[in-house]
Amino acid sequence: MNNWDVFLTPYKQAVEELKVKLKGIREQYQKSSKHTPIEFVTGRVKPISSILDKAIRKNIPLDQLEEKMQDLAGLRIVTQFVEDIETVVQLIRSRSDFEIVEERDYVEQKKDSGYRSYHLVLRYPVQTIEGEKRILVELQIRTLAMNFWATIEHSLNYKYSGEIPLNIKTRLQRAAEAAFRLDEEMSQIRDEVREAQQIITRKQEQGRTLT
Repeated sequence: MNNWDVFLTPYKQAVEELKVKLKGIREQYQKSSKHTPIEFVTGRVKPISSILDKAIRKNIPLDQLEEKMQDLAGLRIVTQFVEDIETVVQLIRSRSDFEIVEERDYVEQKKDSGYRSYHLVLRYPVQTIEGEKRILVELQIRTLAMNFWATIEHSLNYKYSGEIPLNIKTRLQRAAEAAFRLDEEMSQIRDEVREAQQIITRKQEQGRTLT
């Protein structure tokens, strides 16, 4: 790879464009009377050191990164409730500005570690000075509780270079189940939570009107 900046620029562009589009969906919900299924959106381009580490680990030649490494560009949508995940997935499926090439449901079929999330791999068209370039982007959709757990697991994987001690793995699995039980409990009272949030929003809007 002679010039990483040139290679990764379309991926950075894709992340920024998709963040704007996804945040636009969130804003449309916020301005309507409907519950917004999107709590927040984040995105990043994989650091070069992480790309090289994964290429070695997965035996991916550098000249095949574009097709064989699906998460060079990554976005994450975080939701409040488990039910919101399916709503967001349907929203993504209904769009025509990119193609879905793969879906992986780790919510219903969790990983052995306890990891839960819904993954989609998109093929997104980026307009460059050399014409259109269609690149792969990984989109993860998960709840706040799932995201908290995944963030902790990622940190521990980094600390132990992917070899987390067995006792900590066991505790992580228990924590994952606790996080999912929290999601299930919150789903039971989601109507109450949504109503409370709507009341707060109306009061904030009234306050802005008075000022």
